[in-house]
Amino acid sequence: MEHIDEDELIIIIGDRISKIESRIKDACQKAGRSREEITLIGVSKVFPVEYAIAALKAGLTDLGENRVQELVPKYETVLEKGIACNWHLIGSLQKNKVKYIIGKTKLIHSVDSVDLAREIDKRSGSNAVISDVLIEANVSGEESKHGFDPSSIERALEEMNGMENIRVRGLMTMAPIEQYEGQAREVFEKTKKLFDDLREGCKDPAIWDTLSMGMSQDFESGILEGSTCIRIGTSIFGDRRYIDSH
Repeated sequence: MEHIDEDELIIIIGDRISKIESRIKDACQKAGRSREEITLIGVSKVFPVEYAIAALKAGLTDLGENRVQELVPKYETVLEKGIACNWHLIGSLQKNKVKYIIGKTKLIHSVDSVDLAREIDKRSGSNAVISDVLIEANVSGEESKHGFDPSSIERALEEMNGMENIRVRGLMTMAPIEQYEGQAREVFEKTKKLFDDLREGCKDPAIWDTLSMGMSQDFESGILEGSTCIRIGTSIFGDRRYIDSH
């Protein structure tokens, strides 16, 4: 990968963030919402930690990673440099990796089983922390995607309500790559309805406040349908195909 000077990288990433911000504001205006309702998460997966640091220096406050083995070393490097960052685990989480991220994340977006929730609860209790989590909903019904079938989420939420060391804040979903215009928005609309329907069944409706929907290709649709967190990778950090995976 071609080396880019840090100052130049901050300018490049900062310019991309500015363009995303403009699109967020436009989408919020169309939806009659405030920009303050949306958390922009930069997804730095596969990119070196220098890219994550550049994004933070360019003004981003939240970063997301798909894999524990990428989040932890980046978390430690950023912490050593004294840079503030809210970290989000957005990818599939294996139970045997939970212990490595407890206390390091602002939010775990991808709780896709009650067993995983139990492990997060247990490890959080051992570390005297409360972990904020989202239930991953497979609203699109794609077999390739993780998450609960919508019909099983209410029961799962009931079980998670009994866990003392996690707070279930809402839902996360992924839309399919659109086969027709508006497909992503249909999935987000269904997820928002599910989110609203589940509010009465959560332990504390006041903290049932987070809906993670929308990526580089469809975040405007997410905002229009009520998303509070958008997860943006390519549009901030660039095309991952040109990065050596590890």
